[in-house]
Amino acid sequence: MQQVSRATALSPSATTRLVTRLENRGYLRRILCDDDRRGIYTELTRAGADVLAEVQSLDDASLTDALRAAREIPELSELADAVPGLSENSSLTPRP
Repeated sequence: MQQVSRATALSPSATTRLVTRLENRGYLRRILCDDDRRGIYTELTRAGADVLAEVQSLDDASLTDALRAAREIPELSELADAVPGLSENSSLTPRP
């Protein structure tokens, strides 16, 4: 849960609320740590993986479009060029 909190830049309580909502929708499940019962892990469910795959292509396309538009703005062109995986004729590389 701490890793989720750091990755999302949310407070621990906001992270708990987010995970609860995702769990209620069937996208995540919580797993207690065997070694330390205070530790809680989250795991993506099959439904969660399906939704992630569906929105990932939309997210990548939106980011690619925004970076291509940024290349046309002199103040942003160097920054847009510095983003790895973006080229003139391709979209962003898929995330692992």
